[in-house]
Amino acid sequence: MFPMNYQQARATGVACVFLLTCLAATVLLRAQDKPKSGLTIDVPAKRLTIDCVVAPRKLEKLSEIYPIEVIATHPAPKGQKAHETVVTFDVAPSDVHKALESLGLKPGTPAKGEAAKAVGPEVKVFLEIPAAGGLPKKLAIEKTLVDRKTGKSLPPLKWFFTGSVMKQPDPNKPEKVYGADSTGTLISLFPVTDETVLQTNLTMKDEPLIKLDTAKDVLPAVGTAVKLVIEVK
Repeated sequence: MFPMNYQQARATGVACVFLLTCLAATVLLRAQDKPKSGLTIDVPAKRLTIDCVVAPRKLEKLSEIYPIEVIATHPAPKGQKAHETVVTFDVAPSDVHKALESLGLKPGTPAKGEAAKAVGPEVKVFLEIPAAGGLPKKLAIEKTLVDRKTGKSLPPLKWFFTGSVMKQPDPNKPEKVYGADSTGTLISLFPVTDETVLQTNLTMKDEPLIKLDTAKDVLPAVGTAVKLVIEVK
């Protein structure tokens, strides 16, 4: 075998660099395609599962317990609605948005304000909580909430994949971010914010009439690990 001349060696080196670059890009793409930690995508079943914990109803920095306005948000201090939620989680809301799109859904339009109504494909939302025998118990979100005055649970609601508005954190810069990633809100009951991923059919007209708390006889203790499940209808 004859030794390689300069041009042959140079060509071989370039080819190796090219192959290594392609391999690195492939590995990066595969890593990006994988579901984020805490988020499971079941394509055949058309469902998402998000790792959550039961949220405290009172935060140390606050003097009172506020009515529930959202279902899932990031914990405090990042979650702006962490004092008004049923569960907290750590996944980026934009990742949940992308996961829902991967199941074939297209986001609608989030609602905010008095006359606004959420628009988008309807989904099912429920919790899986620990139960005897090791099998999780399926629990409708409405069953986790009770009216503060009557103690009765909510009637069935409709849940819409609205997607979040984009937000411009710095008015002097054109860059925008996914609004729900800033607030940490994943699911809101009332259109008090359009920086969320899912909303219900409730409006701001319902908000003064419906003051909710968690159903303590149904939900497990604060801090218990549960699963939030979103299914395509």
